[in-house]
Amino acid sequence: MTKLVYVLNGANLNMLGKREPHIYGTTTLAEIQQRTLATARELDLECEFRQTNHEGVMVDWLHEAYERDAGVIINPAGFSFSSIPVLDAVKLLRTPVIELHITNIHRREETHRHSLISLAATGVICGLGAAGYPLAIRAMAQALADAA
Repeated sequence: MTKLVYVLNGANLNMLGKREPHIYGTTTLAEIQQRTLATARELDLECEFRQTNHEGVMVDWLHEAYERDAGVIINPAGFSFSSIPVLDAVKLLRTPVIELHITNIHRREETHRHSLISLAATGVICGLGAAGYPLAIRAMAQALADAA
């Protein structure tokens, strides 16, 4: 049986490759999506890959993931550090949740060090750049298998 995984990306990640490439790299979100979907197919996972700049849309997608009993990989981006609504929606999930950051948030300035979402995540991957996405898919496949 194929398991469903949502890969949800927050604000400004649609600008990867253009926005502060010295921090976030030159890989675009479209390139990350291709690699992520390829890894998901390899592991027989169905994958919904999405990006939004709107907090309420992220909350709606997390509710949808809850209703569909999907595992969630979330790069909340700026929502990480201030969004109680996103945190509350993540807390709702019964499935594994992997929080993902392209940069090592622990080496960043103070405003980017303390993710609220980490309070509810099963695990956190940060600082591995675009390579973190396929790694998160592999970790999710294992977490879903372990939960079965």
